[in-house]
Amino acid sequence: MKKKIILLSVIVIAVALFFVFDLGQYLSLESLKSNRDQLRTFYETNAAAMIAAFIGVYIVTVALSLPGATILTLCAGAIFGSVTGTLVVNVGATIGATLAFLAARFLLRDWVEKNFGAKLKPFNDGFSKNAINYMLFLRLVPLFPFFLINLVSGLTQIRLPIYFFGTMFGTLPGTFVYANAGSNLANINQLSDIASPQVLGAFALLGLFALIPTLYKLIKSKKTPPSKPEKIQQEG
Repeated sequence: MKKKIILLSVIVIAVALFFVFDLGQYLSLESLKSNRDQLRTFYETNAAAMIAAFIGVYIVTVALSLPGATILTLCAGAIFGSVTGTLVVNVGATIGATLAFLAARFLLRDWVEKNFGAKLKPFNDGFSKNAINYMLFLRLVPLFPFFLINLVSGLTQIRLPIYFFGTMFGTLPGTFVYANAGSNLANINQLSDIASPQVLGAFALLGLFALIPTLYKLIKSKKTPPSKPEKIQQEG
């Protein structure tokens, strides 16, 4: 219990400091546009330090569920280019999401299982059997907030490796779209310029493709009649 209180206190203080010092002002489209040249110049002379610092900031932002991950992804594209920016963001997002997942599991899972374990059992059973497909679907389809998936997944019985790799590969398409847009920052006036209906529709299709194996198993299980136990012949 003491460890949980300490961890929760650290998270609350860190989030409070973010808002008290109004750090969100640096994670805006206007701020990114005005500082892009300076950031790019620093990267050209201090590439390793810039990449390490950027990954660190991204990890903290995602792990604490702070606003600004979208702007940071644009920033990665503007500084590092679309391909390198995608890889850098993927590292930060995957590690940050995993930390949020572990924190939610450590802080809340026992309480959730104690109070809602029976109600969540069918969900956990289904999730466990098709976890990788569900994770890819959740990450690919932009209907579900990234931070919410991190926290809720920690309350399920999904195994850490499946969550980690599902997040790593499931976030790549969306990350590339935003990083590529960031590499053409001058053409972006608002975030809605990036997420067009065509792009969102493509993500939805990818998510549906990820569910095809699960749907196939479900349909097959319904069509297959239950096996009848063989009668045991008794010797007279």
